Amino acid sequence: MSAHQRGTELDLSWISKIQVNQPAVLRRAEQIQARRPVKKEWQAAWLLKAVTFIDLTTLSGDDTSSNIQRLCYKAKYPIREDLLKALNMHDKGITTAAVCVYPARVCDAVKALKAAGCDIPVASVATGFPAGQTHLKTRLEEIRLAVEDGASEIDVVINRTLVLTGQWEGSDFIKTSTGKETVNATFPVAIVMLRAIRDFFWKTGNKVGFKPAGGIRSAKDSLAWLSLIKEELGDEWLKPELFRIGASTLLTDIERQIYHHVTGRYAAYHDLPMS
Repeated sequence: MSAHQRGTELDLSWISKIQVNQPAVLRRAEQIQARRPVKKEWQAAWLLKAVTFIDLTTLSGDDTSSNIQRLCYKAKYPIREDLLKALNMHDKGITTAAVCVYPARVCDAVKALKAAGCDIPVASVATGFPAGQTHLKTRLEEIRLAVEDGASEIDVVINRTLVLTGQWEGSDFIKTSTGKETVNATFPVAIVMLRAIRDFFWKTGNKVGFKPAGGIRSAKDSLAWLSLIKEELGDEWLKPELFRIGASTLLTDIERQIYHHVTGRYAAYHDLPMS
């Protein structure tokens, strides 16, 4: 839903006047990456918080109903039960924020989550993912089909031609990238996007969500992303309604780090299978 559909006139004249101080952005990005974002005694708590922002994703050409089923099980049970018990967090209902799949796999995900007895939303990439170079009619139909199959969130690949020619629209969420590019979520780009979100909020009162996607694989990186959101936008953005991390392998490293926090040793591969 765009901003003007919510009853706010979308005035874009100020956007064309925005200038980015690139050296300052790069310095800020280096600062975020260089320092330890969370004290050691708080790391397990923040890592569990990071789990609740993950859109657990599989976007492979060889996705099948069985690997979607495994993904959905992992979304409901992201961290081993005994590890959560050791942290006294086993009864807090920790799950990932969503499961993200191709439109053709939405039915499988909805069915698997229902069978697991949970209400985690299914997100789907649509509109000619990842290039977006398909006809508008096809793009809209793809969204309709995904929603009919039970997707409650759609990651839309925007028409980048319109963006490059300055024809902007409003959005509920903005995402760094499809995750399929050579370069995906980077801190300098994120800083510019977050400050645009902040400026837009100051001008309109509308809160826009943010989703970095692609290349976020380590627990340490996830903590840096949470720290960046907290510092740039504040605690009110640190909730799944306004912040997601698109990732497929990140959860594995977070669970590995929590295992280390609880046991004092690193897990062998067979200790923490994907599901």
